[in-house]
Amino acid sequence: MSFVRPEVAAFFKKWREAIFGGVVLMGNLQLVASSTGVLRGIGWAGVLIGAALFIEGVRRARFPKDTGGVGVVEVDERQITYFGPHGGGAISINELQRVKVRTTDLGPMSSDFYWEFTDKSGQRLTIPGDAENAGTLFDALTALPGADYEAVITASGSTEQAEFLVWEATQ
Repeated sequence: MSFVRPEVAAFFKKWREAIFGGVVLMGNLQLVASSTGVLRGIGWAGVLIGAALFIEGVRRARFPKDTGGVGVVEVDERQITYFGPHGGGAISINELQRVKVRTTDLGPMSSDFYWEFTDKSGQRLTIPGDAENAGTLFDALTALPGADYEAVITASGSTEQAEFLVWEATQ
């Protein structure tokens, strides 16, 4: 028996990293305000850590849901692999040329958010945004300098056919 409504539990699960970061941030701000010397220095370090955790948690929470779709995503050893019911593929993060997000107007009853990875040889890997474990693609973006996280967040709220450039290699 659960004492928490499923919607509330889902909210806290989605935002747990941001909440944890906020608690660390606030606790350390209290330490900074009420102490001196070495403890104050430790508090400032904790403030920086808490702020980083909070910002990263908010970014992750704003990303699209990564369950319920077709296929499974795996990111391992700088390689993105997608196992789908009608195929799949793998692409090396080191060989990426471009990362885009395509959206459609078919949601919310079917997948309407697709990652599109293209490597230097032109090979393309398309992954539904709601594939199992697609949240790990966020971690893959951290390896790409200058990746546009806001483009992904904007795309996740799109209800029309559109393309959003997330990252492109410089020549």
